[in-house]
Amino acid sequence: MAAPRPPPARLSGVMVPAPIQDLEALRALTALFKEQRNRETAPRTIFQRVLDILKKSSHAVELACRDPSQVEHLTSSLQLITECFRCLRNACIECSVNQNSIRNLDTIGVAVDLILLFRELRVEQESLLTAFRCGLQFLGNIASRNEDSQSVVWVHAFPELFLSCLNHPDKKIVAYSSMILFTSLNSERMKELEENLNIAIDVVEAHQRQPESEWPVTLLDLMIAKIVGDEPLTKDDIPVFLSHAELIASTFVNQCKIVLKLTSEQHADDEEALATIRLLDVLCEMTANTDLLSYLQVFPGLLERVIDLLRLIHVAGNDTTNIFSTSGCVKAEGDVSNVAEGFKSHLIRLIGNLCYKNKDNQDKVNELDGIPLILDSCSIDDSNPFLTQWVVYAIRNLTEDNSQNQDLIAKMEQQGLADASLLKKMGLEVEKRGDRLILKSTSGTPPL
Repeated sequence: MAAPRPPPARLSGVMVPAPIQDLEALRALTALFKEQRNRETAPRTIFQRVLDILKKSSHAVELACRDPSQVEHLTSSLQLITECFRCLRNACIECSVNQNSIRNLDTIGVAVDLILLFRELRVEQESLLTAFRCGLQFLGNIASRNEDSQSVVWVHAFPELFLSCLNHPDKKIVAYSSMILFTSLNSERMKELEENLNIAIDVVEAHQRQPESEWPVTLLDLMIAKIVGDEPLTKDDIPVFLSHAELIASTFVNQCKIVLKLTSEQHADDEEALATIRLLDVLCEMTANTDLLSYLQVFPGLLERVIDLLRLIHVAGNDTTNIFSTSGCVKAEGDVSNVAEGFKSHLIRLIGNLCYKNKDNQDKVNELDGIPLILDSCSIDDSNPFLTQWVVYAIRNLTEDNSQNQDLIAKMEQQGLADASLLKKMGLEVEKRGDRLILKSTSGTPPL
């Protein structure tokens, strides 16, 4: 007598096929998870059945690794594996209970082992790549906003999975594995990452090969969150972020002009340009940290490139109406800010930071005609909130203990090249003492 069939399970009131053992049943289950708007939980038994299929199908992949001639017979197994990963991936979306159920079955370890087998096959068969990508998507979803899952993913995946995937020729595999890496990072794991130079190098090389990928933006957001967090950087953090500072600064110097693509509507969503905007945000926050500032103040070409870019977007914004043009009107309620909002303000902020108590950089800005450029940038611009404040900040840092820069601004005011009312807004005014023009503070403090 045949063994009795297990009863069908229920998922949010919907009958689930039982037993879940063929491709069509898996696809039906995947579709059910995809349709769950409220992300209701599923019985643990469902995930156990999916895991059983995943384990059984993985045996064929193991065999193909030992005997390459078996690769051509993998099609049906790869279809099942792909659908298992899709099912688990969908179940994890915005549902911590499902994430926890799946994790507690040790599904993460099985998935990582299978993905490593995919890499070992070293073939570019499309069905294999699809299974590979879906496996990584599952790991990304189970780790999303779930610290316990992130910890388990890290234990199983670091460093071997990242070393294996970050240099893969498939762009999506690189992107998905990078997202898993950065989703799982915290301060403790960041130290592990920095201790493994091979992965750090792979991360850098992957970004250089695929600068248009979205995942570098996530890394940059994590960096900003860490730098501006409530807890100051520790002595152990500083060497880590100094190495990051070198990568961020060199990348910005090399590719920052790409942001000019945004002047064209057809490139308004250019990922490479958007990543460059985030690079600038990170540099602003890094230079606000005294331990990182001194390194970046002498970084080759950084100050020159920032001034050059400020000039280019200033000219571009004045020549035609585009994303960098001055917006002197207040936005209507509900208007969406443009992606370059604050970009000019942040360039001026960065110049001010780089010139803080640094005579060489103060003089360099003067030599590059940066002071008139900064003063000319000070206007009402709804796209650059706090622009005037950052101009004031930059001018103060440029003129502190620097008589040459003070004299330049004083002469500009006398010649009508610097607006006296603007200087007054900055808390500055020009006073004539004998044959000399003195730039002084209007707040009663001693002359600059």
